[in-house]
Parts: sequence; structure tokens; C-alpha cells
Amino acid sequence: MTESDLPHPPTRDLCGTMLVHRRLLNESTTYRSRRAVIENRALQYERGRRSPARTDVVTVPVVVHVVHSPAVPAQNIGDDQIHSQLAVLNQDFRAANPDRDKVPEVWRPLVADARIEFRLAALDPEGEPTDGIVRVPTDRTSFGFDDAVKASASGGSDPWPTDEYLNVWVCQLGGGLLGYAQFPGGPPQTDGVVILHSAFGTTGTAAPPFDGGRTATHEIGHWLDLYHIWGDDDGACSSDDKVADTPNQADANTGSPVFPHVSCGNGPHGDMFVNYMDYTDDAAMFMFTRGQSKRMDACLEGARASFLVASGALTSPSPSSSALSAPSPSAAGGPVRDGTAPGGITQQAAMPGPSHWPAPAAAPGVTGTAGTTGVTGTAGTTGATAADAAMVPARPGPDGHAGPGGHAGPDGEVGRLLRDSERLAAEVLKEIRTVIDMVGGGDRPGG
Repeated sequence: MTESDLPHPPTRDLCGTMLVHRRLLNESTTYRSRRAVIENRALQYERGRRSPARTDVVTVPVVVHVVHSPAVPAQNIGDDQIHSQLAVLNQDFRAANPDRDKVPEVWRPLVADARIEFRLAALDPEGEPTDGIVRVPTDRTSFGFDDAVKASASGGSDPWPTDEYLNVWVCQLGGGLLGYAQFPGGPPQTDGVVILHSAFGTTGTAAPPFDGGRTATHEIGHWLDLYHIWGDDDGACSSDDKVADTPNQADANTGSPVFPHVSCGNGPHGDMFVNYMDYTDDAAMFMFTRGQSKRMDACLEGARASFLVASGALTSPSPSSSALSAPSPSAAGGPVRDGTAPGGITQQAAMPGPSHWPAPAAAPGVTGTAGTTGVTGTAGTTGATAADAAMVPARPGPDGHAGPGGHAGPDGEVGRLLRDSERLAAEVLKEIRTVIDMVGGGDRPGG
């Protein structure tokens, strides 16, 4: 089946994130336990019982896996298309998007700078220079939301360590899917975001009305623990997105609605259809709210705390290297040039990674015992793990020292985190004990 044979054009009605979420909830007691702890932490941030400890912008290292069929050359998108997507992300998550002035006036005070930026990785898991792009040919005509694209064994590309990199897979998705993400707390070997190649970036194969790069903004919002703004209750008005400053609405909005659009008795201003977590066209969504930003803070300082210290992947050993520079030839066993697109690399085999790099699987759920995927699992992808208590290591400040009372780093972020650690420690330990009690002997599918 080729792209032209798809039964209907893609719509955001088939964002697959909630399908993945519900599958994991049904399969895994560990995932349910982690999600409970993550939600508890988010609620504490929402209610002001905890305040964000970070003050600086967090830069997330990104690796883009371009999984393409040689029979459809367009799927092997160019570097320019990938770079255009990164540019959109860095505008949207910093509230620097030029179209933010289209937010209705009543909601403009709620527009939030989430203080998150994204940069293609400069170093691969072996410490070799990279441009952060992996190109993998596949014999698959399309992928679904079963995570097959995330493993070489099922025709996809194996992830780089998911506690150090945001893995983004770009491919042909079937059934009208635009993309899907995995919420924090899921299995490390499938953590990341998947995007349809024609809904990725703003150039190349990107096609209207999803050619503004907002599909990735939406899915990375899920990866940072944001729900759909209407609460996925099929129009019942009985559930919401667990964020107080987004109005409750009946269902997803599509296309480009006209303000106001009232549902669930939320007049006079109605649905916040301009929010990135609705289903409107790319040209009709412009904002995250302060409440959503706070929820992302809870995620970054909890389940994904490893990304507060993951900037090593962004630093090339050579002063002349950058996150977007072309990689040097790698050591034996690593990725090599395949010549299929400028700056691209292809994965010859499952690349050996560090000892903590989880082995890939075709379409796994959460399995194992508490000792392998529970409380002591990989930081940053396992919910209430050691990452929940992780702090940025102290770095020398201007005086050569760093400690609870001093500054470390340009804006004193580490000092602030250390000062806050004593207050958080008791709460984190309590959460970890709760997870241990809930996980017990590990996963029991359907239990």
C-alpha cells in the first residue's frame, strides 16, 4: 500500500496517545502504579503544595529516527524538514511563536513560556559526533500505534537511551494516524514520540492542514504529561485535562473554529480551541497555559528529571562542532553514512549502547519485577523512580565552589534545587515506598 492508497486523509481524531495509554493501563500494574504517583505529584504542583525548583531553560537532546520505505523516497525526509520542526518546537514551548497574537484577548494572560527547548543531539550513545538524525530503511508499508516502529526487530529503529534523549520516530503511519506519544511512566524501550512524515515540520513532505509543525508540539506535550484539553470523555463533560486554567469542553475541536465556541456550559468564552492540546488545524493553535506549564514542570522535576542533567548529549568534544553539524565517521559497529539524504546516517544493526540502555522489543508492554522496571528502573522514564529524587549535580560557581547556600551555574539553578531538596526528600521517599507497596512482585497483565 502506498501513501495514495490510504483510505482517508489523516485527522487528529486519530492521535494514538490515549490508545497507547489505555493499553498500558490494562496490561501493567507497574504502569498504573507509576501513573498514580505521577498524577499525585502533578496535583501538588497544580494546588501550589510544590513549586517548580528550576529557574533556567531546560534543553532536551533529540534524536530523530527517519524510518522510510525505499519504495517511497518521499518518506526519507530531508534534513531541512527536520530542522524546520525543531524551530517550531523552540518557538511553541517558549511562547515565541509569531502567531501567538491570534490568541483571543481573554486568554492572552494565560499564555505560558514553558522554558523548554529542543536541540538535535551532538553526541550519540557511544560519545561519537552525530547530527542527531538516524535513517533506517524498512520493508514495512506503514506503522500503527503498537510501537513496532521503535524496534529494528519489527522493521523500525531501536531507541537511543530514553533517559538521555527524546526519541522521535518519523515514518509512514497508517489508518489516518498523525502521531502518538508515550506518557511518562511507561516502558523505557518504547518511550518517545512518533509522527507521520507528512505532518512533521513545515517543508518537504509536510502537507496542509498539518504543515505547521504542531503535531510534534501536541505529541511532545503528551510526552511531558499533558492530556487532551477536553479530557477524552466522548463529550460527556465529566472529565477534563487535570489543568485548572483550561476550560472544560465537551469534545475535540477540529478545523479552525470561530471564537467563541461554547460547550459544557463554559460560556461566555467557551472552548480554548487555540490550545496545542486540542485537535484543530496547525494554523489554529497557538498556546500552552500557565497551568499546563506547571504540569510540565512537575514532569521534568519528577518522572523525567534525568533531562535536567542530560545536556552532555548536546556537547560535542570539538569546539567547532554543534548540534546541527555533520558527524564524523563513527567507530566500528556504530552508525555510518548511507548517502540516501544529505547529512543522514543509517543504522547497520542494533547499535550497542551503555549498560543501562534497555534492549528493544517489537511491541512490548511493561514487564518485569520491581527490581528491573519499578522503583529502581531507568531514571526519567519510569515514573516514581530514583529520578523522582534526582537533583542536578553541583557544578562550580564563580567562586569555584557549589553548595546548598551558593550558586552553581549561570543562574544558580543547582543551588536552588539543592536548597529545595531537603523539603522534597521526605515526600519523594514516601512516594517510592508507596510504589514498592503497590508494585510488589511486578507486573500481572490484566491484574
